Amino acid sequence: MLLQLRRGTGYMDGHWAAAAAGHVEVDESVQAAACREVAEELGIAVEPTDLVPLTTMHRTQGNHNEIDERVDFFFACRSWTGEPRLMEEAKAADLRWYSLDDLPEPLVPHERFVLAGMRGADLPAIVSYGF
Repeated sequence: MLLQLRRGTGYMDGHWAAAAAGHVEVDESVQAAACREVAEELGIAVEPTDLVPLTTMHRTQGNHNEIDERVDFFFACRSWTGEPRLMEEAKAADLRWYSLDDLPEPLVPHERFVLAGMRGADLPAIVSYGF
């Protein structure tokens, strides 16, 4: 699992997180957004057909703020062009490969939930977190 150490984002700074993540832009599919974010954050090229859906997560912070009600799409990718590297050093302090059996601390909690499901091979297609 390729993870980045977040910094300077204002969200979960100092925590390890998925190596690439972001928001879908106007007129962009979730697959296109994932490929764009990977290019922007890791400097590699991924084709939409290289993405394997893992799960979709509906999550909340439980604070009744609309901004904290999210739907996340998690993908695996085992094929790409280029060598992953930090492209946004103002937003990430480190980038490393980890085994699912030896994840670093601290890890973004909702992502830890997904990674635990991957390790146990019991990750449903749709999950809820924080409800």
